[in-house]
Amino acid sequence: MMFQTVSSLLLLSLFSVGYGQTPAVLYVSNGGQWGDWGPLQTCPDGSHAKAFSLKVEGGQGDGDDTALNGIRLHCVSRNNIDENSIQSTEGPWGSWTSPVRCPNGNLIAFSLRVETPQGDGDDTAANNIMFKCSDESILEGSGLSWGTYGPWSPFCEIGICGIRTKVEGPQGDGDDTALNDVQFTCCSN
Repeated sequence: MMFQTVSSLLLLSLFSVGYGQTPAVLYVSNGGQWGDWGPLQTCPDGSHAKAFSLKVEGGQGDGDDTALNGIRLHCVSRNNIDENSIQSTEGPWGSWTSPVRCPNGNLIAFSLRVETPQGDGDDTAANNIMFKCSDESILEGSGLSWGTYGPWSPFCEIGICGIRTKVEGPQGDGDDTALNDVQFTCCSN
């Protein structure tokens, strides 16, 4: 009886949060294994991610490659006037690319290009990203070509509104990988 009462109270408290208020999380199965998750950053209320830019370190020749170091979302208000940029944790190497924009609509799904662990070789983990837009266009970033794209994430019905990245910090004399994985949250309205 006590278990049933506690279970009922737990269910009621979950429903009191409200259906659809907690955004769904988009993720892929091929993210890199190193690093820690940074904080979730979200678009301002009433805006959706319509573009993205990447922080990329070019190939280092015989040096230590990190490739993808950061992902920035560009959130645009419904009236298409106000734009804000958001990002989670980023690696220290590379430069930001120009924004890549959906022709019409919002970012709704993604696929991550990741290099598998190289053993004694130079690891880079995440190297590039592609997004699908609600207008059915596909956008690819200006990252590097190492590794392969994994499967597409699930889709957000309205669009993407949040980002959280998994980044390995500088390793000193060790092998740096920087950005390893990313998660996005769906807009709730």
